[in-house]
Parts: sequence; structure tokens; C-alpha cells
Amino acid sequence: MHRARIILKRSLSRETMEGAGVRLHRAFGYQDIPAFDPFLMLDDFRADRPADYLAGFPWHPHRGIETVTYMLEGTVEHGDSMGHAGSVDAGCVQWMTAGSGIIHQEMPRPVNGRMGGFQLWVNLPRKHKMMDPRYQEIKAGEIPTVTLPGGVSVKVICGTIAGVAGPVRDIMAEPEYLDISLGPDAQFSHPVKPGYRAAVYVIGGTGIFDERHNEELENRTMALFGDEGDAVSVRAGRNGVRFLLFSGKPLREPVAWGGPIVMNTQEELQQAFAELENDTFIKKAS
Repeated sequence: MHRARIILKRSLSRETMEGAGVRLHRAFGYQDIPAFDPFLMLDDFRADRPADYLAGFPWHPHRGIETVTYMLEGTVEHGDSMGHAGSVDAGCVQWMTAGSGIIHQEMPRPVNGRMGGFQLWVNLPRKHKMMDPRYQEIKAGEIPTVTLPGGVSVKVICGTIAGVAGPVRDIMAEPEYLDISLGPDAQFSHPVKPGYRAAVYVIGGTGIFDERHNEELENRTMALFGDEGDAVSVRAGRNGVRFLLFSGKPLREPVAWGGPIVMNTQEELQQAFAELENDTFIKKAS
């Protein structure tokens, strides 16, 4: 019998502006360190107006993190300093490990007038901050969907459910990343490893994620769970609920965060920005 975790913190995502003028909703970020460790930030860039996102995210650097782009609609065209180019289309995932450094651009584009998705930032541990950059690009058809009794459907991006493993592998924080849909009044419980951080972000409908408070969480609500207990449990509202669930092993390391670069010390940050100035930021693969 699982013991459900309780919600430690919940909040609505906040409107903000990023890139060259992209309007988005930030579920959590810099001001929440270290509550979501090993996760750093979650951005929700679902939008109805092209003017909110077409300016995109022109060329910019990353070091010391992994970025996870998950598209629901439309596409994100991208290119980088490694000569890599392509697009992340609806239902697809790009898990980019920036490691020692990468310079890239990400440009959202509508398809049939629609565009929307999410980007999650995952911190890299100190010993892997300067690893070689890499990509895991997962097509929609490669992401398994698990159907469970009682009106539960789960897209397994990373992690395992009902013996089915997601296609994203070998990630440093040992995370899970699931896209879960429940029908009206359906109930669902998912185990979380002891000591791992767990959180959910509601992207449709409503649901109760903490029976002790019996409060329905709605679209664009972020909930962080406490560490006691061994499962996340949810009961859907009358119209069902859809949410992202992610969990991971906390790094418990110091965080020095400067824009798109996340290191462990201010000295490492200063070195990274100095290397950007003198064109030594991009390292040769080891």
C-alpha cells in the first residue's frame, strides 16, 4: 500500500518575457532554488497568438545544464554550433545536454495555426558540468503510451511505468518525465523513489493531488511534493485532468546561475562568460 506524498508548495505559473520577445508562463525558476533540485526551471509556451512567440530564441549559449523540449502542437526549428539542425515537432521531445557548452537557436513556428509546448531545465552534477554536448531526439511515434484501468493514459518520455520504459536514457539526474491523462473522476497513483524530488504541472482539466487538502488544481498550476511518502496520488475532477509529472534525484550542490549558464561557483560563471567574449567557449569533443 503506497503512502501518498503531500503538497509542499503550489502556485500558478507567471507570465514573463524571454528570448527576443516570447511571451510565456514560467512554472518555476531562479527564485525557487533549490526547492525543485535537480530541476531548475519549467517554461510553458503554449500560445494562441503567433505574435507571442514568433520572435523566438535567437543564438544563445548554454553550459552546465540539460534542456528538455516537449511539443504538443506546432514545431520548434533549431540549429547549433555543432552543425546540428532540425525541428522538434508535435508530440516529439528533444533532450539536449549542453555540458561544456553549446550555442544554439530555437524558433517556434505554428502548424495549422497552432503552437505550444514546454521546456524543462535539468541541472548537471559538478562532475558532469563539462561533459561533451549531446542530443537525444525522440519522435512522437517512439514515445510509448501506456493505458491503465480506470481511464488512465500515460505517455512515457523518461522513466518506467507498468514495465514500459521511456526512450530517453542515461540522464544524470535519473529523472522520470510522464505526460498523464485521467478521465472524469479517475484515480491514479505512481510510486516515487525514496529521497527523490517530485512535482506535477497541470496542463488541462482539474484534479486533487493531495487528499488532505482536497483542493482541485487547475491548468497552469505547479505543485511540489514533500519528501515523505512513496507515491504521488491524484483524483481527477469531473472533466478529467492532464498533467506532467517529473521526479529526479537531488544533486544538493551549490548553484551559480547566470542567464543560460548554470555552474557551481561564481568563478566558473565568470570564466564561462569570459570564454564567450574570447571565442573559446565551445570545446573540442573529448
